[in-house]
Amino acid sequence: MGKGRGGFGGFGGGMPNMKQIQQLQKQAMKMQKEMEEATAALEEETVSAAAGGGVVEVTVSGKKEITAIKIDPEAVDPDDVEMLEDLIMAAANEALRKMEELSNSKMAEITGGAGGLGGLF
Repeated sequence: MGKGRGGFGGFGGGMPNMKQIQQLQKQAMKMQKEMEEATAALEEETVSAAAGGGVVEVTVSGKKEITAIKIDPEAVDPDDVEMLEDLIMAAANEALRKMEELSNSKMAEITGGAGGLGGLF
């Protein structure tokens, strides 16, 4: 084996020693635990979004499931069901987008925006 070949990036070009490996494992386990806790906390969160000036509102859980839909009676027009369908779809998509944004934000806090340890997670 020649010097300077292979090895792990970030360890001065050489093989990491046991202490460095243990430190990485400890950091990975800590990050995994924090991510599990954040995921559990996110599952308890809800976000809502409205459409049509608030005549339709959809609430989504952290599990990305719709938990509530509120429809103002004035939004119900038997001659224009398609409009109501569009409002529900718009509110649901916005609520899901908000939850995804919240989830990404919480995970970025843990990973420092790096998406885990070198993509290990």
